[in-house]
Amino acid sequence: MMFFDSLLPAAISIATVFLFGCIGEIITEKAGHLNLGIPGVMCFGTLGGCVGVSLFMNAYSSNPESAPYFLLLLSGLVFSALFSAIAGLIYGVLTVSLRCNQNVTGLVLTTFGGGIADYFMSSVDKTYFSQASKILSSYPLWADNLGAFGKIFFAHGFLVYFAIVIAILTAVILKKTRIGLNLRSVGENPAAADADGVNVNAYKYSAILTGSIIAGFSGLFYVMDYVGGSWENSSTIQAFGWLAIALVIFVVWKPSLAILGSILFGFLYILPYKISGITFVTMQAFKIIPYIVTVVVLVLTSIIGKKSVQPPESLGLPYFREDR
Repeated sequence: MMFFDSLLPAAISIATVFLFGCIGEIITEKAGHLNLGIPGVMCFGTLGGCVGVSLFMNAYSSNPESAPYFLLLLSGLVFSALFSAIAGLIYGVLTVSLRCNQNVTGLVLTTFGGGIADYFMSSVDKTYFSQASKILSSYPLWADNLGAFGKIFFAHGFLVYFAIVIAILTAVILKKTRIGLNLRSVGENPAAADADGVNVNAYKYSAILTGSIIAGFSGLFYVMDYVGGSWENSSTIQAFGWLAIALVIFVVWKPSLAILGSILFGFLYILPYKISGITFVTMQAFKIIPYIVTVVVLVLTSIIGKKSVQPPESLGLPYFREDR
């Protein structure tokens, strides 16, 4: 029992990284754009969030522990959103306006984002990152009084619950609102949506920017909550980005399933670290399980052929309005 008491909270925590990235990519793909640049977008979000936190904490350098929680969180989120939106705008201009190949553009953005993050993070003042992390990852003291239940469900920072709320809101908006209907129609058949009066490019840009901002929060959470304010390089962030893209397929493009799917991926990621005496080869084998499961799901959905478990029909295809 004690094994799961420590495993599940850790799985839920790392799942937040996957969940932000997955929801961001789902929104983008619902507009018909396959953004393989999500790992790079996450790096942009990491850089922006760290810049925001650094600037804010330096203002409280005389007493960093007294930094207001809400303003510190807001600073990290705003700067993360700004930097991620820039990455999303780059992708949007190239794939929506200039109609560049989405796969190539995404891969270039991933490489570019990782390089930008590694280069500029070396100049970011990280002096108060550990104090900022303690503030941002804090949770109500009463959670510890609830034993294992409190540790699993309530002993997490705000960003964990923020990711869950975003996933639920995304599911509701996509399924129950006119905006969601229009967005899905743009991803399925942009020509028909255009003929029906929907501004296709506006929806595409909105989805790409929104998805990029949400995905960028994953990097902020990873550095400022999960690893306690430390930074080495962008490779780990990028690896999580690829897992987030795989998770989109695993949950068959449904935000409502992304919460449980991310926890499962988190469980598989954390499990080898909790098993004593595990070999390096076995640990690496655990890390590829999510990809194997994703391939199996992809094959099964192709065999089943149901529309509800398929990607948007126009995913990855540029839209030429003159060809309507």
